[in-house]
Amino acid sequence: MKQCTTIVANLAEELAEILAEMLGQKSNFFKENCVPSMCYIRMNRYPACPFSPQVFGLMPHTDSDFLTILHQDHVGGLQVLKDGKWIDINPKQDTLIVLIGDLFQAWSNGVYKSVEHRVIANKQFERFSTAYFLCPSYETMIESRGESSVYKRFSFREFRQQVQDDVKRYGHKIGLSRFIL
Repeated sequence: MKQCTTIVANLAEELAEILAEMLGQKSNFFKENCVPSMCYIRMNRYPACPFSPQVFGLMPHTDSDFLTILHQDHVGGLQVLKDGKWIDINPKQDTLIVLIGDLFQAWSNGVYKSVEHRVIANKQFERFSTAYFLCPSYETMIESRGESSVYKRFSFREFRQQVQDDVKRYGHKIGLSRFIL
């Protein structure tokens, strides 16, 4: 498992560097700020559900990291929101899905958008997925890049705490809208 984690961590860092270079930014930002102890892998199991598709395996949300690299099994169920409609992301063997997270949206000043997504339960089959989350240290400052910043400057610790407070208070994540200037 450790070898797989190292491979996907390296892939996430390389992708983030490429995206940063496309913005004309320093590509080493992620290497300097995304420490292995903050990045993590989550393995998900979604049991079969006779009430599908009225039941979510995972409620609609955006990820609170820079990038998420996801592998889903053959069952499917992942959907992304595009132009107000939920679109199925059909699984393909040996394919990884890359999702932009909230931090990359703020850091890129909205050039890259955090992807709202959800998982719909399946009536007959259980579903499995594995996700790797590229996260910075708590002290890392997220500052919008560009001429006129959309988001105020904040630390990952501040962002994480605000998300946790919102979930506790309102039952859901509010996210980046809390950090708009």
